Amino acid sequence: MNLPNHVTLVDVGPRDGLQNEKEPVSTAHKAQLVAMLQGAGLKEIEVTSFVSPKWVPQMADNAAVMAAIERQPGVRYSVLTPNMKGLESALLTRPDEVVVFAAASEAFSQKNINCSIAESIERFAPVVEAAHAAGIKVRGALSCAVGCPYEGDISADQVERVVLLMKGIGVDHLGVADTIGVGTPRKVQAAMERALKHYPLVEVSGHFHDTYGQALANIYACLELGVHHFDTSVAGLGGCPYAKGATGNVASEDVVFMLNGLGIETGIDLDKLVDAGAFISGVLGRPPVSRVARALLAKRAG
Repeated sequence: MNLPNHVTLVDVGPRDGLQNEKEPVSTAHKAQLVAMLQGAGLKEIEVTSFVSPKWVPQMADNAAVMAAIERQPGVRYSVLTPNMKGLESALLTRPDEVVVFAAASEAFSQKNINCSIAESIERFAPVVEAAHAAGIKVRGALSCAVGCPYEGDISADQVERVVLLMKGIGVDHLGVADTIGVGTPRKVQAAMERALKHYPLVEVSGHFHDTYGQALANIYACLELGVHHFDTSVAGLGGCPYAKGATGNVASEDVVFMLNGLGIETGIDLDKLVDAGAFISGVLGRPPVSRVARALLAKRAG
């Protein structure tokens, strides 16, 4: 089996993880988390989200966070921009990449952003165009790519339909996301294969939640296809709002441990990554969700 020699991880903890916390985290703590992640060797970090503070108060300090981070050469800092207003605010902070999102499920699109899939793509078209005009890359997140809390199973045909819509508006990179963590390896491969029909391997990534404990298996299934770009979240930050009590994003530490065991390069120092996870978990007043982090921290204490 020819697995990739190198994998790039995008740590989405500062944005996707902290966005799902009940209590907002201070700007200083968010900036410190970003500093520790890049200190651990992360080259791609999703920092914040330019959304209405009315809907997502946890991200109300988006511009302040972008101003507070100490940027390092060779690190890509991305932000979520759901509409033109968000993009306009984001551009003032000089992100390296912006993220837009659409769902493979009509029901999810209606419940989440109050519009159809087609309408959501229409909203994003000017965002993509304006980002490109500013010289900024656009990453598209395709949520509910294998399952939806309202529709249930999502077919590969449904995935491919939205892949084509995103490609049609010029989205540069496509992230296939198992938003509720119900995917299993073959199902995930089927969704990924549809994305790979229309995007080059280097511009396709996976985003997995660990709700049912399948995230590492699903990442391995993607590695078998040659996919070498994944979203992960330090300390397993972020819940899954559509599955009560469930864990959210796969923990960066767990993924790095697995990749290390496979002999796959990441450029990430696992001990420093565990430090970053322990730091933000301490801020939140709870242990890391990451099993690897908990095991290594216990080993240190012992």
